[in-house]
Amino acid sequence: MKHTLKRIIFKAAQKAFEKGVFSSDEMPEMEIEEPRHQSHGDFSTNFAMVSAGIQKMPPRKIAEGLVALIETGSLIEKVEIAGPGFINFFLSKQAWHPVVNRILEQDKNYGASDIGKNEKVQVEFVSANPTGPLHVGHGRGAAVGDSVAKILSFAGFDVQKEYYINDSGRQIRTLGTSVWLRLLEKAGQKIEFPDDCYKGDYIQDLAGEVLEKYGDGFVKKDEQEAVEICAKYAANKILDGIKEDLSSFGVTFDQWFSEQSLYDSGQVQKAIDEFKSRDLIYEQDGALWFRTQDFGDEKNRVVVRNNGLTTYFASDIAYHMEKYERGFDRVIDVWGADHHGYIKRIDASIVASGRKSEQFNVILVQLVSLLRGGKPFQMSTRSGEFVTLKNIVDEVGKDAARFMFLSRSYDSGLDFDLEVAKQKNANNPVYYVQYVHARITGILLKAKQETILQDIDFKKGENLDLLTAEEEINLLKILDIFKENVEKSAATLHPHVMFTYLMSLASAFHSYYNKHKVITDKKELTLARLSLVLGVKKVIRNGLALLGVSAPERM
Repeated sequence: MKHTLKRIIFKAAQKAFEKGVFSSDEMPEMEIEEPRHQSHGDFSTNFAMVSAGIQKMPPRKIAEGLVALIETGSLIEKVEIAGPGFINFFLSKQAWHPVVNRILEQDKNYGASDIGKNEKVQVEFVSANPTGPLHVGHGRGAAVGDSVAKILSFAGFDVQKEYYINDSGRQIRTLGTSVWLRLLEKAGQKIEFPDDCYKGDYIQDLAGEVLEKYGDGFVKKDEQEAVEICAKYAANKILDGIKEDLSSFGVTFDQWFSEQSLYDSGQVQKAIDEFKSRDLIYEQDGALWFRTQDFGDEKNRVVVRNNGLTTYFASDIAYHMEKYERGFDRVIDVWGADHHGYIKRIDASIVASGRKSEQFNVILVQLVSLLRGGKPFQMSTRSGEFVTLKNIVDEVGKDAARFMFLSRSYDSGLDFDLEVAKQKNANNPVYYVQYVHARITGILLKAKQETILQDIDFKKGENLDLLTAEEEINLLKILDIFKENVEKSAATLHPHVMFTYLMSLASAFHSYYNKHKVITDKKELTLARLSLVLGVKKVIRNGLALLGVSAPERM
């Protein structure tokens, strides 16, 4: 509707120029917004204010000249000027009826946009070290990253999802050592288990598997070789578990990228050599440093330690350079909030490689606090134990977990109440929204059973002029702005925009359903209302799909 109003305003402004009312035909960037108060109409524009400098006229005078040339009729009921020059539009009820036809015609494509213009975007998320199972924090990052990718794709971007496997470096060696020591313990040896090694039952399980696979003689193996074998076995086994857990959570990736491959292919050294040749990497105290301070970082950063070992920053430089070399126009990384200090150094390396800072975005996901019945919940106090993503999905289900993870902006901490997520009532957000889809499915099934829909295929709405109730017009208005919310969500990289929209649509439907019967004793009115609720059903389905949540037919 906003696009339609813009066209009407531009047409009237062009007329005003042709008639000599306006001195210029230049069109400004204007806003069209819903007023806070219903008495101010359906939409309001600041066209007159932003045109004052162009037309060299007072805003009120501009508004008067424009309004005089706007035609009212089937779409616009009346136009008013308010305050210094705001123009308020009051639309007729029938202006909203075509929304239903657009939904029924476009179906699964309703709400899709082309704002992305096929720009090639990579979204990298989760990327947890294969040193342990995914925990609840990874779950929120997975839901955010996967939904951002879905929304961007729906908004016209060419999106690829990637998981970066940290299968190189100190943490993998520590994993191997942890498994090796537990293996020796199982073989009857008394060992000292260092504090910096990985704890938890899963390490014990992995040690038992390695011992069973290689036999009792494995304990006599050279320690360095044994640790490498344990590290490789454990990392692969944990990664298989991560893939399985993510699949159960509805998350798949187009690419699983190995950090070790950057070393094996020589790309890390290549990146270091390139920046050294440009004096962006220099030697000091036996170490190699990147001049990140020249690009806005608080200090320069080490890429190769004085013992010759590279830092994670070195491989991250090579990895991000490699991303752009693959042809991505834009890279989006989803990180935990504790990585905030890492943004500047990665951004510095990207800018240093000749790209623009705008081609790199980082989504920082805040922590999740688990609750049970409103009280803080911890799975166990034993060292090394934590609540895994699998625990959450097994208890509340994929849909509830994803919807709850996306119920607030990732900029804010999230209280996730397990008991609320399991409830079958309006207190549970996912149930509240999914129930709309299931309820409408039931209504349509009943209409078929009563032969009301005998010859109706709903390729377009029926008797839409009968949709005049306040609650019906309100539903139509919300359905109309679905695409606007998709575009806002894509532009801001905030999937909770879609959560908020769906909750609003569900609330409007529940209010409507509680006040009006859909199947009435008047067939024409029934068909009109069936057309409307079918439109609601399709938009609920499309919106839930963007969040990776199913739209059940029955509940």
